[in-house]
Amino acid sequence: MANQFIEVKEIARQLLPRLIENLVFPNLVHRDYSNDFVKGKGTKIQVKKPVVLKADEFNESEGTKPQDVKEESVEVTLDRLATVDVDFNSIQMATNVDDLNRLFLEPAAVALAEKINADGLELYKDIPYCVGTAGTTPSTLDDIADARKMLNINKVPIAGRVAIWDPEADAKFTTIPAIVNAEKSGSTQALREGSIGRVMGLDNYMAQGIKVHEAGSLGGVTGIKASAETKAGLDIITLSKDSLTGNVKKGDIINIAKNNYVVTEDATASTNSITVKLYPALKTKVSTTDTIKIEKGHTANLAFNPNAFAFVTRPLAAPSGVEAYTTSYNGITLRVVKGYDMHTKKEMLSMDVLYGYKTMYPELATRILG
Repeated sequence: MANQFIEVKEIARQLLPRLIENLVFPNLVHRDYSNDFVKGKGTKIQVKKPVVLKADEFNESEGTKPQDVKEESVEVTLDRLATVDVDFNSIQMATNVDDLNRLFLEPAAVALAEKINADGLELYKDIPYCVGTAGTTPSTLDDIADARKMLNINKVPIAGRVAIWDPEADAKFTTIPAIVNAEKSGSTQALREGSIGRVMGLDNYMAQGIKVHEAGSLGGVTGIKASAETKAGLDIITLSKDSLTGNVKKGDIINIAKNNYVVTEDATASTNSITVKLYPALKTKVSTTDTIKIEKGHTANLAFNPNAFAFVTRPLAAPSGVEAYTTSYNGITLRVVKGYDMHTKKEMLSMDVLYGYKTMYPELATRILG
């Protein structure tokens, strides 16, 4: 007789809380979930963007300026399916719940969470705003202050601000006396748990999946200019230089006349010029003498308001003819399926999460280069 704690339903119920505990990025961003089952990967759904309003100073001569409060929707593709598949016989070695947790549940939760976290951190490629120096690990309170300053400049709502750092930056911060010293920081969390907690209005977290952006070969190249005067409002510009060769990649940051933009598509130079698609649209007219700098590769730490990004999940329909169970909590849904694999001639257990990510408001986030 099978152990009751190895039933599909019980495995799903035990695994989901452990998965949620190991998630970082999805727990820090806007989440969208419904109970509507979908067929599978590639499903496109409409997601309502969080409403963002602006407060202005009242001017008696001009009167009030009502803002149009309307919910906009964006299309999100559920293009990610994180899965862990195991031979069911290996699970049956567990003789009690503790064995099940040690042999299977905890490793499965960590593996799923690492992939889900890593996929979300790819959204840095949508963010043109940045502080810091490429190749230099953030290590001082000034680095945190610079991130705060950029968010302030972009008028990012103060409530809910967070920052996610790579392990190297996190380690540097945990040795700063002002953070470690409880008398100065008001908390001994850095000393006790290796976490720097809340500093300068940012809740700080470490994520092992922080991305290292590999810039195109034009990163750091000097002497690049606009090939012709380019008017403001365009989201494309042609750059040139004598003997120009190389490429830019999606996610590269380009500083044009002291304004930062992000490359939205890969592009390669041809005949001494390269045409680059940008976000946002050019803020000012660009002349052929304006300074243009393409950032080198860097570690893409992030600071943001939760509404900058969205994590979207939907429950997966159960396959026919197999034992399956789907469970959801707090915007995360998990499916566990037990079935026979004709290819391997084995009884298999599969755990999967269907999801998609979307950048909602790029202006609510900034990269901190490292």
